[in-house]
Amino acid sequence: MTILVLAIFLGIEVISKVPTMLHTPLMSGTNAIHGIVIVGAILVAGTADDGFTKIVGFVAVVLAAANVVGGFVVTDRMLQMFRRREPRRGPHDE
Repeated sequence: MTILVLAIFLGIEVISKVPTMLHTPLMSGTNAIHGIVIVGAILVAGTADDGFTKIVGFVAVVLAAANVVGGFVVTDRMLQMFRRREPRRGPHDE
């Protein structure tokens, strides 16, 4: 419990110090790191002896995969907001 509280405090302190324009790359990097959770969940599900642990491991794999994919989708949408849009051409423009 102490480690969880310290991790939450450290996470809040680190994120609050990051400039706003670096939030997108930071989020993308943490999504990639979150892939470690998928590996851990696969290991737990693969080495489980009872059915309950296998089900929990499978659910963990599904949720971790959804988190990684969703994080990259959100990051991609955020990066599209910074792209320049081409001006619309009217019917009389050559």
